[in-house]
Amino acid sequence: MKVLCNPAHLTSAARASGSGYYRLWLLLAAMTLCMTAPAAFADDNLYAKNYQAQNQGNLHSLQASPQPELLSGTRRDDDNITMLEDGYDLMGFSAFEAGEVPPSLALEHGRAIQADKILVYVKKAGNASPSAKMEVIKEAIKKGQSLTEKDVAAQPGKYRYYATFWAKLPPPVLGVHVIKLVPRSSAQAGDEQETAPSADGVRVIAVIHGSAAEQAGLLRGDQLLTINQEKVNDAATLSSLVRRYKGSSVTLNIQRKTEPLALKVTL
Repeated sequence: MKVLCNPAHLTSAARASGSGYYRLWLLLAAMTLCMTAPAAFADDNLYAKNYQAQNQGNLHSLQASPQPELLSGTRRDDDNITMLEDGYDLMGFSAFEAGEVPPSLALEHGRAIQADKILVYVKKAGNASPSAKMEVIKEAIKKGQSLTEKDVAAQPGKYRYYATFWAKLPPPVLGVHVIKLVPRSSAQAGDEQETAPSADGVRVIAVIHGSAAEQAGLLRGDQLLTINQEKVNDAATLSSLVRRYKGSSVTLNIQRKTEPLALKVTL
């Protein structure tokens, strides 16, 4: 990576000057020059280099030449649920720490893997702010303390990047995303009075908008126990039953909090 700024040239001049105020001015000038210099970018696409696929079925856009939409994420968990409810599924994610990385690289990788939407999260990582470093320098000069090049060198800004890549799913037959919950043991639960989740069925974590499940009244958080009295042991069993009963009217037996319910749905 090419170094665009080296404060050593100005700091050596600062040490050679006799005036404390002039020395301070030169030190601050060195910092300002380095902090405002253009960022240097790595040749590699860090979104591609750090990508981890999360779907085993070679998930990609239904469009022949998708043009991904790039969005700024807010809260990861809430955003994930919103994407699932809107009929998307997670293809994979990228996570890394670096200097300034242009969003065009996320789009470039999204096009390469045929994603429909990309959510990017950027958070400032460590490193003291420019104003904080200037205060340290001022205080040192006031006290007559000597400063090294390391003291005044500008630290390049670092950010934590996290991006999720999504593909639109075909219209669903049922329209739910589920997980299998494992109840906590009494030892794991400790002194908490909270009731451990039931080991029966699967927990609904998202209901796709406009789906048969939403029309039947299924809600996020419901425990789906059976379809036509056949036990739903895991996500694979659910998929198998949904395929078998496609086109038929079935009864879903669920538990909503502590209340058992039966919902009619046409698949």
